[in-house]
Amino acid sequence: MATKRKKLVVLTGAGISAESGLRTFRDMNGLWEEYNVEDVASPEGWRRDPDLVLRFYNERRRQLKGALPNQGHIGLAELEEHFDTVIITQNVDNLHERAGSTQVIHLHGKLTEVRSTANPNLIYTVDGDVNLGDRCELGSQLRPNIVWFGEAVPAMDIAIDIASEADIFAVVGTSLNVYPAASLYRYAPREAPIFLIDPNDDVTVSAMSNRVEYIHEKASTGVARMKEMLVERYL
Repeated sequence: MATKRKKLVVLTGAGISAESGLRTFRDMNGLWEEYNVEDVASPEGWRRDPDLVLRFYNERRRQLKGALPNQGHIGLAELEEHFDTVIITQNVDNLHERAGSTQVIHLHGKLTEVRSTANPNLIYTVDGDVNLGDRCELGSQLRPNIVWFGEAVPAMDIAIDIASEADIFAVVGTSLNVYPAASLYRYAPREAPIFLIDPNDDVTVSAMSNRVEYIHEKASTGVARMKEMLVERYL
């Protein structure tokens, strides 16, 4: 009888995509490409200047087209060969999917999607620019399908359920400062080991220090190191 594969749940953040050339908010002193976050990532900013918001995400979408998955993304995808691997990401890019990961939960939405401002359940895939006047089937303006600051995180409940089923939990490239995503590791079962991959020494989960293995490396090399450790221990 085949042994059931262990469930590996991985929470990823901007740090993993930074190695693909996508700049992180934390590295920009509150600015994204010289934009104030309040102007481009909040409901208030959308109400003030929707054209600015649309142009900002059009730029991010064009930037994403030129980015490639790095060894961090690829290494996590390769872990599906050995583990039931689920990625819960705070990132809005599609680099996990392009690297080959098949189970990806996007907490904060997707850059490659837009949605109706009249009905948030009307979601459309988009490849190019979105402009004022582009409307959904109900006739309302399309907006980025991104969870902005101050908005609810619809995927949080399913993310909590997945985290609570983890045999192994990993955190890659996130400062654990953005809530509610930052709390997800706390839902991992008490017996589940936690791996934390980040080159910054200020990222800690001190409340569970006896369960945490720190890998102070960037995502590309840290994921490779974690993979070696997991294969050695569990296979």
